[in-house]
Amino acid sequence: MGRRRKPKLISKVTFTGIADKGRSVGRSEEGQVIFAENTAPGDVADVLALRKKKGFLMGVPQHFHHYSEDRVEPFCRHYDVCGGCQWQHLAYEAQARHKQKVVEDALKRIGKVDVEEFMPIISAERTRYYRNKLEFSFSNKRWLTREEIDSGVSNQEDVLGFHRAGAFDKVVDIDHCWLQEAPSNELRNGIRRIAIERGLSFHDASEHEGLLRQVMFRITALGETLVLFSFHRDDKALIGPFMEAVLEAFPQITTLCYCINTKVNDFFYDLDMATYAGKGYVEEQLGHVRFKVGPKSFFQTNTYQGKALYDVALEFAGLTGAENVYDLYTGIGSIALYMAANCRQVVGIEEIPEAIEDARANAALNGIANARFYAGDVKDILTPEFATQHGRPDLLVTDPPRAGMHPKVVEMLLQLESPRIVYVSCNPATQARDLHLLSAKYRVLKARPVDMFPHTHHIENVALLELREVGQR
Repeated sequence: MGRRRKPKLISKVTFTGIADKGRSVGRSEEGQVIFAENTAPGDVADVLALRKKKGFLMGVPQHFHHYSEDRVEPFCRHYDVCGGCQWQHLAYEAQARHKQKVVEDALKRIGKVDVEEFMPIISAERTRYYRNKLEFSFSNKRWLTREEIDSGVSNQEDVLGFHRAGAFDKVVDIDHCWLQEAPSNELRNGIRRIAIERGLSFHDASEHEGLLRQVMFRITALGETLVLFSFHRDDKALIGPFMEAVLEAFPQITTLCYCINTKVNDFFYDLDMATYAGKGYVEEQLGHVRFKVGPKSFFQTNTYQGKALYDVALEFAGLTGAENVYDLYTGIGSIALYMAANCRQVVGIEEIPEAIEDARANAALNGIANARFYAGDVKDILTPEFATQHGRPDLLVTDPPRAGMHPKVVEMLLQLESPRIVYVSCNPATQARDLHLLSAKYRVLKARPVDMFPHTHHIENVALLELREVGQR
């Protein structure tokens, strides 16, 4: 067998931008592209190159020659071990500036897209306590720091927090999380205390046992709170008294739900939900539209910035009230319902049947009669026959998952020839790929990034496309 290549120390790497998973990207003095964690744009550091990939190196910093002027002290005490908010060490203004560049580079370099107007990023007014939903995991093993491991501390401890990346069987015990407003922290810490006092077993992912698996909080801007527990087994003798104790300790809970998950994985959106107390959902207001949001609803995680995102989409749409609008990957119909008052008709398509049920319920809640919703894979539902039945779209809105649109959907969009397309994306790289394919018939008039998730590498982007004249194609 050949010897494993010895890690190489690359001296004086200058970091210039941000990348996925909290890494920065830079170049060595020889021009090598290097990605490294625990760095920031503006840093100059010696980097130990651990892996070589096609066209770039992956490494870790060993010595800093110069620290970025945009560096700040992280405000969360769990920052070093949690891994959730990767960019807390970078000033928020710098985060926004670099996210704008990420979008521009993706569209220009990956998509080879000529964007006629790049509009400035809409930064988040709330950079803390901005999420309306969080999920926490119970575990009987706590993630230990290197210092704790070296000192011989045992990791056998009942904890409630976040999984450390790459550690499926260990959880970082969270005391205070800055992502969700009150009563999130009080709930989590109180629930942990009640469970321990009652002697309930916390989940052991290695042995696949332990009653308590997960808890999810939905806390809305309207002051409603939904708590969902995931239990490993349906032990009513333990579950009932525990739920009563939680309700007694936290009367601000407006809906308490639970599910039983006997699977190896933690995914619970395919499970039946039981309402223990309350109406089974919470209500949220996003701009002028009110939503019922249940334990399995797919809803914008950042209500406040979600309005900003939809306002950009609505502005780009340029509706006059006479348009026929298609909304692809509509989810619970949030964009469709947001635009309904400004168009003649809106037709939404979504793969998940439960989401379409939510969309119809929310249309009724808001008295919206000109929205129609269909369940099924967009590539199967959006056909020439569908367009004949519902009329050719004057505007097509698409908000696909991170993987972007299926090639068949792109082909159908080119065939439909909607005069305008508003493309909302949570992944500029796959958006760039799709825009490149659509450039056969469309030009991109403008694009505007919206920062939905401060202190992370995630960034949304909205693009407006216009159908080219026949002679311009």
